[in-house]
Amino acid sequence: MYAELSAEQSAIRSIWPFADGLDEPVEASLTSLVREDGAAAVVGEIDGVTVGFLIAIEEPLLKPMSDRRIGVVRFIFTDHEARGVGVGAAMLDAVMERLEERGIDLFDARVSPGHRLAKNFFESNGFKARSITMHRSDAGPDAFNGDRSNRSGASS
Repeated sequence: MYAELSAEQSAIRSIWPFADGLDEPVEASLTSLVREDGAAAVVGEIDGVTVGFLIAIEEPLLKPMSDRRIGVVRFIFTDHEARGVGVGAAMLDAVMERLEERGIDLFDARVSPGHRLAKNFFESNGFKARSITMHRSDAGPDAFNGDRSNRSGASS
């Protein structure tokens, strides 16, 4: 399912798998992420079939609020056929409830520019934009063509 998320995000922003995705090997990175202190992960199901997942992490705030943490939705994905029926909202509610039980009352979600469905989803769940990351690439149009094997720049 992560591969589907990565493909969807890469179609919107070709740098996504290299800057916002999981490092290779993906399975090990995913396992490490969900085992982090403060991580919260859920899967969404319909009739016992997994159709989505959500992973959030806790991040510290800066001084003078360094005693507080913010919950950050790192990844959310729902199969295309299962969208619009409440799976994403149920996963978000479950993760936010877990984080609230830990004292978290601030939440962020990372959304790619141009991903209108994700933006609308989070806005319908009470989120508002508070930051936009600007990016510039002088590496040429094929620099991030999805070939993860050459992302270090080393020649093969």
